[in-house]
Amino acid sequence: MAATSGPQMHPYERIPLFAAGLVLALWLIGFHLLLLAKPAMMQEFLRKFPRNQVLGQVVLGIGLAWFWLLIAPDGMGKLSTLTMDLGEFNKAKPVLQWVVPLSLVLVTVSVRDFLAVRALGLLGLMVASPLLEAAFLKDPASRLLVPIYAYALLTMSMFWVGMPYLFRDSVTWATATPQRWTALATAGLGYGIATLGCALAFWRGY
Repeated sequence: MAATSGPQMHPYERIPLFAAGLVLALWLIGFHLLLLAKPAMMQEFLRKFPRNQVLGQVVLGIGLAWFWLLIAPDGMGKLSTLTMDLGEFNKAKPVLQWVVPLSLVLVTVSVRDFLAVRALGLLGLMVASPLLEAAFLKDPASRLLVPIYAYALLTMSMFWVGMPYLFRDSVTWATATPQRWTALATAGLGYGIATLGCALAFWRGY
């Protein structure tokens, strides 16, 4: 009698901690170096971002496309690679497969206030999941750098979706003085360097 295979692992569960750590570290280092090197340009960008309708539509499209891949129908080849088992909510998948693209059109047309921030929040929620899976039950204690960032991202993203004006208020607070801007950017850069160091020193093979 042939042995039955266990449940197939989702691609998120196969992401190495080392790879996730490198990507996260490079993003943090690159972004915060840009904040330090081009403060005037980045402050202006962040102030205008909440009202950037075009960029909001692009980010929203990316976020909803990513979410659609998680509920995509089976049998669509590579498009079905990221499909997740939603348990008792699996019966809702056929409805969601139509609702998601429809919502992209409706939200893009009807939502004018802070669309970019809401879209960024959606994308942040999508990004947090693979980061958490990559660090789940891995041995190095330093792995906590990844889930700490992921949970912070989740928290901020939920506020950005529900109360997007908080993004504007945060930018106003962060840009109030050059010293505050530099301190925040330096802290983010330091977190990225720490993550990179741990990835190279402790996370190989995980």
